Amino acid sequence: MVRIYAIIFIVAILGGIGYGAKYYYDTTQATIATLRDNNAKLETAVDTAEASVQTLKSDIAKLGELNTELQASLQKAEAYGDELRRKLSDLDLVVEALKNSKVLEGKMNGATAKLWREFMGDTGGNGDRSLPEWLQRVPAGTGDKGSDKGGEGTNTDGSTTETTPTQ
Repeated sequence: MVRIYAIIFIVAILGGIGYGAKYYYDTTQATIATLRDNNAKLETAVDTAEASVQTLKSDIAKLGELNTELQASLQKAEAYGDELRRKLSDLDLVVEALKNSKVLEGKMNGATAKLWREFMGDTGGNGDRSLPEWLQRVPAGTGDKGSDKGGEGTNTDGSTTETTPTQ
């Protein structure tokens, strides 16, 4: 009888060891599967992050180029502003207006008409280069020579602006 109990005891111990080994194997396989899935997700995330870094690097390069172009344009605009300030400081508009107001009016209207057309062209004025009503030809008797003949010239040295009215 002791022998039967010893055999039962040994079988129970071997069964417990077998069950423990089976449990360890199953949990290890489940952990391996989870780690494999997580690794795949991490690899995808790393690939996405690397692609994002490359995109950011190229965007930074483009922004640097655009910033350089913008800086050059700003310097040109500042130089043009300085030139205009210099020209305005050389002019004595009050004396010129008192001497010959018709000539000054024509010059101002011609320059305004030219700027208006440039603004309309630069801002996509849908091809309409006509002048606004406030820049239309002034009534007869205020001058007869235009600096913007037919609305097409760019000379601003004339006396008045001659354009065609818009509807």
